[in-house]
Amino acid sequence: FQIKQHFCSCRNSTKLGAGISTASRQNKQESFEQAPMYVAVCTYMGFGIVTLFGYFRDFLRAVGLEKCNLAQEREEQKDFVPLYQDFENFYTRNLYMRVRDNWNRPICSLPGPVFDLMERVSDDYNWTFRFTGRTIPNVINMGSYNYLGFAENNADFLKTVADKVQQYGAGVCSTRQEIGNLSIHEELEQLVANFLGVESAMTYGMGFATNSMNIPALVGKGCLILSDELNHTSLILGARLSGATIRVFKHNNMHSLEKMLKEAICCGQPRTHRAWRKILIMVEGIYSMEGSVVRLPEVIALKKKYKAYLYLDEAHSIGAVGATGRGVTELFHVNPADVDVMMGTFTKSFGASGGYIAGKKELVDYLRSHSHSAVYASAMSPPVTEQIIRAIKCIMGKDGTTEGIRRIRQLAENTRYFRARLNEMGFIIYGNDDSPVIPVLLYMPGKVVAFAREMLQRKIGVVVVGFPATPITEARARFCVSAAHTRAMLNQVLQHLNEVGDLLCLKFSRRKRPSSLDLCEETDLGLDS
Repeated sequence: FQIKQHFCSCRNSTKLGAGISTASRQNKQESFEQAPMYVAVCTYMGFGIVTLFGYFRDFLRAVGLEKCNLAQEREEQKDFVPLYQDFENFYTRNLYMRVRDNWNRPICSLPGPVFDLMERVSDDYNWTFRFTGRTIPNVINMGSYNYLGFAENNADFLKTVADKVQQYGAGVCSTRQEIGNLSIHEELEQLVANFLGVESAMTYGMGFATNSMNIPALVGKGCLILSDELNHTSLILGARLSGATIRVFKHNNMHSLEKMLKEAICCGQPRTHRAWRKILIMVEGIYSMEGSVVRLPEVIALKKKYKAYLYLDEAHSIGAVGATGRGVTELFHVNPADVDVMMGTFTKSFGASGGYIAGKKELVDYLRSHSHSAVYASAMSPPVTEQIIRAIKCIMGKDGTTEGIRRIRQLAENTRYFRARLNEMGFIIYGNDDSPVIPVLLYMPGKVVAFAREMLQRKIGVVVVGFPATPITEARARFCVSAAHTRAMLNQVLQHLNEVGDLLCLKFSRRKRPSSLDLCEETDLGLDS
């Protein structure tokens, strides 16, 4: 018996070790290189100078030497509690307003791999904009979440979507529980469950609300939520609305997570020390600002060890990673049944809108009657539902073609090629090698603005992100690679990136890299096999 027990324990530890070693291999590929010290110093100095000038301009406005164009409260409301936080208002009028032209750019075409922008100018330093009537054509789109290229206007692909508009109309105008439950909604839910390899699934009309309105139905007062520090706002809002106690662990840090789990089990609730009703671990598959991938096998091992529940947000990973696009569970070869709540959205890889919650049938049946998003929100529109159905069928090969698997492989090739070239050029990039979200670190506020404007002049559309959406010293440009990008498009972007990187001195990496920066062919990386 002792020999058999020892053999079983060795076999189980081998399985656990294999899972953790898989996670370790994946996370060894993640890059979080630190910039030189002078970069951080210059970044703080840049923010300091801009802040000082902001206070000086506020003084000029106070004495009437400069006009304040920002919306202000009426004179008779001066004695009221202010509607806006003072620093937030200060940041908007003195820092954000100077660089406002880099955001909210109006698009006047299909946002595919290339798009057209409406040209606009400002006559009052970005307080207001006016359109010139001209467009900027054929801008390469490097900021969209269109990972598999399903946001398209191919008439042949969209025929079934057009047919559903003729059959059901554009909208349902009712909740699922009243008279808004259509047969295609049930077809979609069954398809999602089959695609994910779980018992049941429920779909929602809005991806953000899938998190914010369902988490309060799962946990409440007396429950504990352990949330990754880089979780999306929708997860944070849902956790706050639930009334549960929230504790934040360091990003992808299993030691930090296990320490909190031990404290939760040993100490229980504050003051009373009663056991927590539930402990819910909340993580994302791919983190949209870092491009990093969750260490799923290790999280599952800890979840099982301490009898907690796991909530996995796959908004950016479903359809985008895994051999057949089934997300991080497939990437790490883990059983989907080990994830208690699987959440994802249709707004990215599927070229539509909405989201889903999937898992055991008991979980989904409970949410159908207890989720605010299910009870009060309007049902998903029929054409959107059909768009998701045709995208999932294409990925699964149920449409009789290999187009879906071709797109998944193309996305993987584009991702690895783009990341490898950026590394060779000397940029500091974050994230996992398999992640199509590729942050390029820019650090200094002035360079963030100059980078976005310079790239637009070269007809490259990029998304730049800075404080407060990122740490103050880690402003970045976030590139999102798509299967719809051709190798010629990526090479064009890389060529301009190389030039702008030299022009603005953005190549901060101190790692050794090849001396030649000539763009290599597809076969050079072994991507044609």
